Amino acid sequence: MNAFWTYFWPTFSAGLITGIIGGAIAFRRRRRRNLALALGGLASLALAALWHGPFGAADEFSATVERSIRAALVYNEIPEVSGHLHRAPLTRQVLLSGPADDFQRSELVRIIGDLPGVESVSWAPETGVPLIVEGGAAAFLGFLLGLLVAYLRELRRRYNAYWNW
Repeated sequence: MNAFWTYFWPTFSAGLITGIIGGAIAFRRRRRRNLALALGGLASLALAALWHGPFGAADEFSATVERSIRAALVYNEIPEVSGHLHRAPLTRQVLLSGPADDFQRSELVRIIGDLPGVESVSWAPETGVPLIVEGGAAAFLGFLLGLLVAYLRELRRRYNAYWNW
């Protein structure tokens, strides 16, 4: 499971689509340009929030990552150590707990840190960027790219309309 494809790509593509649609409306009508751009940006962020919560992408993401963490711990024969994603709010940081010596602690940080979808690993709680903020940033980045596509399309339309004989 790759965090980019399973969680961030749908939010990015939703932002891209809303950027193209919002840009097509905004670049045609000058009076309502700011309103169309604002509504498009809000729509992309709302779609990212819907993807995160009600559509269940965050729960699926955390279940898959925690399952791979548990599999890595069992594979390395350290079942007494447990690991889970930091919650409230959900982040991509893994918190490890349980009895382990210094060598096991350092190696588990390295091994669990290499799993897909994991940003960082620690034995003590730390603050991280919430997953919904990362998803919103991906959606907004897609929205900006969609605006660029819509702007280039509008420039081409205007250029072709100028040479219409």
